[in-house]
Amino acid sequence: MEFIVLLIIVIIIYFILKVIFDVNIRKLKEFGEDKQLDELTENYPKNIDICKYYLKILKNEDVKIEEDEKSNSTLYLVMGNKIFLGNLKNSYTRIQTIAHECLHSIQSKKMLWFNFIFSNLYLLYFVLICILSIFNVIKYKMLYYSILILLGLVFYSVRVYLENDAMIKARFLAKQYMEEVNISSKKDIDIILNKYDELNNIGIKITNFQLLSNVFIKLFILAIIFIIF
Repeated sequence: MEFIVLLIIVIIIYFILKVIFDVNIRKLKEFGEDKQLDELTENYPKNIDICKYYLKILKNEDVKIEEDEKSNSTLYLVMGNKIFLGNLKNSYTRIQTIAHECLHSIQSKKMLWFNFIFSNLYLLYFVLICILSIFNVIKYKMLYYSILILLGLVFYSVRVYLENDAMIKARFLAKQYMEEVNISSKKDIDIILNKYDELNNIGIKITNFQLLSNVFIKLFILAIIFIIF
């Protein structure tokens, strides 16, 4: 009975947060697609060159850079100290997106490694508890459910800090880059930055909600399993 109550609470809180964060992924995609702004940034260097410039500004040039236009992922990998550039499709957003990943590379290595290791342990714990529950090995279900909640809070706290820190600072690093290379006029830079501000306002909220969703989905699934088994 207690897990039915918990399940209902998880569902209610999830939808309340969705309303509060005003999640609108379609709107975010629309902001990310702007042919006029794409034209304003099409004369900027290749993505790898932009990445190298950022790392030079950040005095962190020992980072490896790899590009794969067939991939949709752009991320910083702490285990290899590598920035992986996916297919950014020459979008105007690429200048800020690359800045975001470069900023990840100068964040606390202790926190980055903790996030990497803890995220995997968190996922492993969730999968293991689900399997053990299905085979009726778990006796003190509420204890294991409480542990999952605590692990979720730690996961969210660390990851949301890393993402918000990079997202907020990326706009200013992109501004510095565009002003230094002097390819766009001040007016065009202001237009691009204003769009970045709008994009970030939506993107930060969606990122925060998605990270919370990651936690809530696990709680939802485990509650269902505990109810059934």
